[in-house]
Amino acid sequence: MATASPPRPPAAPPPPPSPTGPDVPASSQRSQLGRILAVGALALVVLIVAYLLFGGGGGANYQLIFSEADQLVKGDQVQVGGVPVGSVTNIVLTHDYKAEVTIHVNSSLTPLHEGTVAVVRVPGLAGVANRYIALSPGPNNMPSLHAGATLPASATREVTDLDQLFNTLNPKTRKGLQQFIQGSAEQYVGAGHALGVSTEYVGPALSATDHFFDELVRDQPVFTNFLVETAKAVTTIGARAEPLTDLIGNADKTFEAIGSQQHQLAQGFKQLPITLHQGNRTFAELPATFNALETLVTESRPTTKSLTTLLERLRPLVNTATPAVSNFHSAFSRPGPDNDLTDLVRALPALANVLSTSSPATVTSEKESIPVTAFLGPYSPDLEGTLRTFGQTSAYYDANGHYVRINPVLPDFKVGANNALTPATPQQALEGLHSGQLRRCPGAATQPASDGSSPFVDNELLTCDPTETP
Repeated sequence: MATASPPRPPAAPPPPPSPTGPDVPASSQRSQLGRILAVGALALVVLIVAYLLFGGGGGANYQLIFSEADQLVKGDQVQVGGVPVGSVTNIVLTHDYKAEVTIHVNSSLTPLHEGTVAVVRVPGLAGVANRYIALSPGPNNMPSLHAGATLPASATREVTDLDQLFNTLNPKTRKGLQQFIQGSAEQYVGAGHALGVSTEYVGPALSATDHFFDELVRDQPVFTNFLVETAKAVTTIGARAEPLTDLIGNADKTFEAIGSQQHQLAQGFKQLPITLHQGNRTFAELPATFNALETLVTESRPTTKSLTTLLERLRPLVNTATPAVSNFHSAFSRPGPDNDLTDLVRALPALANVLSTSSPATVTSEKESIPVTAFLGPYSPDLEGTLRTFGQTSAYYDANGHYVRINPVLPDFKVGANNALTPATPQQALEGLHSGQLRRCPGAATQPASDGSSPFVDNELLTCDPTETP
């Protein structure tokens, strides 16, 4: 750029020679020194501006080696946990035909550490440039990576291709997909003429599409920025896929309900301009409401931690209750007649009919006999053992099972001094034997249980003597 210089003053007579040099005047030397200082100051300003523009944000650059670029472009985001922390700054081809992707990571995350893994993610298929790099930083106790370090291909992961997805399908699923394609072919049987007429328009349609894309990508920088910004927008929307899905589902139900009311819908459209005019004030206050709602959601997030703990503690209970639920199912519904609770409930009406027609005197006598026979309930095991097999339920246990409480008594001798047998009198032989124990408690004929459950006294409600034991 040309610049105009101010007019120079008239030349003054040359000064007398100075000691600095016989041929160079002192004013010329000062002028050269001033030019050098001006150039140095300009260079310093340029360096400061360059630092502010390109290095003021801090951070560091790293190189990532991928087997392929996976349609990454400059400007794609670098994220950690869904939060943008940098961007892609350059993509080049290495000598061994791999993609070297240079990323810039903000200072909040640098330096990275060994063990860092980089994965190319595709949040959706809405755009060609809809890609971003997800970083999984290595642990802080690992050695740090200096700025400009390279992560090898072993620390990077590419996008899963569609063919890889198909390879994960089992043979039955692939067979079903083949049948679907064959069925689609059978659908067009007999429609060859119409299909041929449609094919004639394929060429002009492709030409028009090609012309459209030529116009679309005429300005490459603008188109690239459009794809990158669109990808960022779609990524942000994709991060809220679940609320968006619920919103679309509820909106579909709403529109279905509205469509079923055609007359009311027409009347509503007539009143819509008036309603919108009156709702301007409400719409103007919606951003403040959304901000308050976002604050509410943010404040509610810490409370979800306790809910997570509760659900984790409920998991063992659910696992333990699963067999019980299965047993309930068998108890209520088992194949065959008269073998489950459902059959029992079906039989209850007939039983109720029989009971309602039975003699009132019988019912009264049974009610009156309950206080008389109630004390026999705790003695049921002893009574059952007596009636079934004498001595095998209520007696002591040994290595061979139960044994009868009948032992021979030899009154002739007793153990004396030095373990010698001495003659004994009949009174001495009967020492230690008890008689007249008529108030034994239930279970008193067996060894006392370690938990104190026998002899059974029913909280001292039974009129028995727990001291009467063998």
